[in-house]
Amino acid sequence: RFWKSDSDSDKQAAYATLYTALVTLSKLLAPAMPFLADEMYQNLVRSFDPSAAESVHLSTWPVADAALIDEKLNRDMELVMRLASLGHAARSKANRKVRQPLAEAAFALGRSDERHAVETYADLIADELNVKKVRLLDASSEAATFVLKPLPKQLGQKYGNKFPAIQKAILAANPEAAAQTLTSGKPLEVTANGETFQILPEEVEVKAQAKTGFAVAEEGAYVAALVTDLTPELVSEGLAREFLRRAQDLRKTADLDVADRIELFVEASAGLKSAIEEHADYVKAETLAVSLTFAPPPATASVVEDEFEGERVKVGLTKAEK
Repeated sequence: RFWKSDSDSDKQAAYATLYTALVTLSKLLAPAMPFLADEMYQNLVRSFDPSAAESVHLSTWPVADAALIDEKLNRDMELVMRLASLGHAARSKANRKVRQPLAEAAFALGRSDERHAVETYADLIADELNVKKVRLLDASSEAATFVLKPLPKQLGQKYGNKFPAIQKAILAANPEAAAQTLTSGKPLEVTANGETFQILPEEVEVKAQAKTGFAVAEEGAYVAALVTDLTPELVSEGLAREFLRRAQDLRKTADLDVADRIELFVEASAGLKSAIEEHADYVKAETLAVSLTFAPPPATASVVEDEFEGERVKVGLTKAEK
């Protein structure tokens, strides 16, 4: 709107803003791209102001505006990264590849005030973990059972001959409630032989065991649970994504420009052929294919053959005519 404005002051303000942004960018680029950054700086600054520092590498580093730092956003993103990391750990336990979509990821949190962040950034988490749905667990026990393991070394040295009774009291506690207390960093109170003891989190090992159909990873009070059961629809999409990776790799080896359109030729086993047909529009959009033909590739095509997930494929591509 500044460029179309009839006001000279508006245009001057727009030019000033753009100029400042470009000069700042040259300084930020300096450590990683020293020659490009200095070329920008010479054109933007030295050509107009000979009294300025002789090089971008001799100029003052940009100063951050602390007023623009959003601490809540930083905390939310830290939580999102933490949950995504736990989700990937759960995937690894279940031996589910990232390209295989899953139905759901559910999370238990350390604090109730973190629920809003998960709800706000559910799409971001779902995209990172390749799941169809993200939600909060009603309780950690929904996806996992907890096992308490009193540590003899710590408790035995601390309580001596009282340890057997204390161990028995810990094992008799409600596992879920005790696990929640300990993983939140609070001591667990138990009674043995009429005496009350405060058991510290580092004195008991808490293990989460996934229930059937789930893969679970935990870190303190945080739990990620992924639904690992695969429907035919999810299996089909996973096969299509595996095929897509092969097609994209073939684009690279064919030395195509990133914007080049292609024609795809595919010979595949029955299950994979069905998956590609079902997701043909997605495959064509991602590979910039103007056509997808289930036929032997022409002699001029770049070709690759592969086997995965019990399926076989031969894919060829040619550059499409403009």
